[in-house]
Amino acid sequence: MSLVDHLGPWAWFVIGGVLLLAEIAAPGAFLVWLGIAALVTGALAYAVSLPWQGEVVAFAVLAVVAVMIGRKVTPAPGKASDRPFLNRRAEGFVGRVFTLDAPIEDGIGRVRIDDTVWRIEGPDLPAGQDVRVVAADGPVLKVAAAER
Repeated sequence: MSLVDHLGPWAWFVIGGVLLLAEIAAPGAFLVWLGIAALVTGALAYAVSLPWQGEVVAFAVLAVVAVMIGRKVTPAPGKASDRPFLNRRAEGFVGRVFTLDAPIEDGIGRVRIDDTVWRIEGPDLPAGQDVRVVAADGPVLKVAAAER
């Protein structure tokens, strides 16, 4: 611990900076709380003269508190989103009914949804026919004729 004793509070600032940079390099929202605890330990060691053992104990306590606070303020990993189809737009169309822009020929056609033209696959149908989206396969929507 001679490095911590020799550098004093600056060692904690360096450790805190390294932990914060490590969080940037390998994000996981865990090292950030340890980095904050190290920075607060450095500020505490700068304000109050503590032996290195006291600084290590202060860091341990602050790290536990910071991680507990971090768990409270960050969302749970499995928590349901208020916008579940944000990055899966095609899946959000399943079950909806749309009108064909062009006929489906040889199992392939297109439909306009809002401001986008989507490629569709389904049975051959004439233009103007209503279709229901039954599945999404990447950027392709699978459709079936919709009952009126």
